[in-house]
Amino acid sequence: MASRWNAGSVDSARNAGVADGARGSHVWLNGHVITFSIAALLALVTANECQSITHPASLVYGVVLWGWWGVIASAMWTLGKQQPLVSSFTVKAMAIHVPLAALLGAAHLTLLWGLGFTALGWEGNATPETMARYLFNVNRYGIEILLYGFLFAIVSVVQNQVRAQREAMRSLELERQLSAAQLRALQMQMEPHFLFNTLNSITALVELGRQKEAAEMLAHLNAILKSTLKRTTPEKVPLSQELEIVESYLAIEQARFAERLRIEIKVEPGALDGLVPCFLLQPIVENAIRHGIANCESDGLVEASARREGDMLRLLVRDSGYGIDQRPKPGNGIGLSNTRERLAHFYHEAYDMRALPLDRGGFEVAITIPYEQNLNGIE
Repeated sequence: MASRWNAGSVDSARNAGVADGARGSHVWLNGHVITFSIAALLALVTANECQSITHPASLVYGVVLWGWWGVIASAMWTLGKQQPLVSSFTVKAMAIHVPLAALLGAAHLTLLWGLGFTALGWEGNATPETMARYLFNVNRYGIEILLYGFLFAIVSVVQNQVRAQREAMRSLELERQLSAAQLRALQMQMEPHFLFNTLNSITALVELGRQKEAAEMLAHLNAILKSTLKRTTPEKVPLSQELEIVESYLAIEQARFAERLRIEIKVEPGALDGLVPCFLLQPIVENAIRHGIANCESDGLVEASARREGDMLRLLVRDSGYGIDQRPKPGNGIGLSNTRERLAHFYHEAYDMRALPLDRGGFEVAITIPYEQNLNGIE
């Protein structure tokens, strides 16, 4: 697959993911350190109020009283990172946390009650009955529930903020990739090799007296450069706008390759106003020409199609460049990986992308995304 796709620059999205992971570990460490530090401080304060921080029973009581909540807060934090539902303010999450708070509150009070009658013992006139009346009452039980709810709220708010910041970082990275993709597209169109071949073809047409064809090729080149320069890199554009540059590019390449290249574009009218990520199709088509048709001695075919099927938009780019014995092996090159990451960012799991060699020869890239109609007047 690496032979089919441009290597590009370093996979910054993957590096960003590693950096996010490092930041996540840092937050995780600080969260646990802070939690247990607060629990330890409260345990010492409680022990001092009961007897003294040097009194074993008072110290153990303080540790059990507040260490319990430190463990619960750390468990909430860990589970919330693995399962976002745990730290979300949803009905389903509340259905889990309310009975859990009641159960843990009862368990905590029972543990504190039993602690007074171990070998450590309690000084004074405490008895099982007096301790039970002290611990097992509505007010004390309510405090347990409130403490659980307080910890849940704090953990949820912090984790939601962390997730929002990570999502913002991913969005910024994707915007950077989008800008890089636009710059790369412009560079590919303005690079000396491309311009030399295009201008050389125009000169040849003029010398052969085919001024009309030369003027058409020059117009297509002008359309490519103007369209690329005037774009303001929106996240999504109508399919019709994306196809304008694709068609101009293919028109130039068809004039260059002449009979070596055949182009078939089939787009259903209902798909033209569907929104697609900016610069989604152009790199795929360029790769089909560069790494597929350029290696054909004759009769190369590039097919592009788009159709709407209910709530989905299906895009297909196919070429006949490789024979069955020369086809590249499917893989996850950086270009393909970045395309998948952009699709995952825009559509999460509601998309499908296949990039595979065909049994009859050639290569196919098929993308299925949710259909979104252009309602904002993007042109």
